[in-house]
Order: sequence, then structure tokens, then C-alpha cells
Amino acid sequence: MQTLTALLFDDFETLDLFGPIEMFGCVPEHYRLQFASINGGIIHSKHGVVIDTITVTELEYPTDIVLVVGGMGTRQQITNQPFLQTLKTLADHAHWVLSVCTGSALLAKTGALDGKRATSNKLSWQWVTAQSNNVHWIEQARWVIDGKFYTSSGVSAGMDMALGFIADRHNIDTARQIATYTEYRWQENSDVDDFYRG
Repeated sequence: MQTLTALLFDDFETLDLFGPIEMFGCVPEHYRLQFASINGGIIHSKHGVVIDTITVTELEYPTDIVLVVGGMGTRQQITNQPFLQTLKTLADHAHWVLSVCTGSALLAKTGALDGKRATSNKLSWQWVTAQSNNVHWIEQARWVIDGKFYTSSGVSAGMDMALGFIADRHNIDTARQIATYTEYRWQENSDVDDFYRG
């Protein structure tokens, strides 16, 4: 059993979180889910969804997998040093680090992605890539894997990445069964990016 910790902040993109969580939640025998924030308590998504979080220092289980979401709230967190330091500590100690959308900008800002290949949301590409010159940014990709880091493109790409991660850790049949259960048309090839306009 591995514990996935989603590190949240106000104004996060709703599907960035709940898309991957739906996929991981389909295999509860393998993954335990917990939702954290810097101060704990209620966090609001961009669309007004309310979620109760635990402060990072009081998490019940050690973090094996960190999920870093994106959204407009990343613009406030990109200069929030306590948040960035907390994220860096979680990322350094986790076995795996997954980001969705502009969540990779936050990881890049911490230095966690230095020397790594990574991707992000095409609609925020210039802003994201400006956060670090030490990342090998891959624009044409649905998701990118480099070591323990999985970074995905915009919003719904997090679901493709989550299924890809599950396929890598278990098997592709398990991932396909989840896609069928959720009636989701999974893009199985991480290099196929229908939203790249280069």
C-alpha cells in the first residue's frame, strides 16, 4: 500500500486533482489518498469545490507519492517560499512525484526538476518555462517521465498520466480496466499530444 499526498492551495484547477484521484481511487488496495495544505483546513478550487485538508506537518501517513496540481492559484504560490520549501521537502523524500498542468512550474521553481525533462500546460507555456532555465522542457508531450518525476500537460492530461503511472507500476490491463470503468478514452501513448500547436 502506497500513500499519495495531494498538496493543495486555493484556486487550484478542479480536474487537476479529481481526475487523477478518480483513477487512483479505483485501486484502493494499492493506493491510500490524503489531502494536505500548508495550514490545513478548507481549500477552495477555482470552481468553488471545497475540500478539507490536513496540515502537512500532521499527515497521518508518510508520503510515497506527491501529487502537485496546477491552476491559477499557482501564480500566488510561485513566490510563496514556505509553500515552495514544503513542496521541495515532500518531493525530495517521496518515491514518486506527479504533477498536472502548471504544477510543474511549482516543482521547477523549487529546483526539484533541475536537469530533468518535464512538460506542462500549453496555454501557460511561456509562464511555466520562465520559472526555470534548468529544466529540459518538452512542449510536445501528453506526459513526460524522468526518473521519479511524472509531469503532464494541461488539466485532463493528468488522468492520462495517472493511468500511465498505474500501468507502469502494475500492468496495462489494470489501467485499461480503470479507463473502461470510468468510460474514459485514455491516451495510452505519452508522446501523442493532440493539443500541441508547434
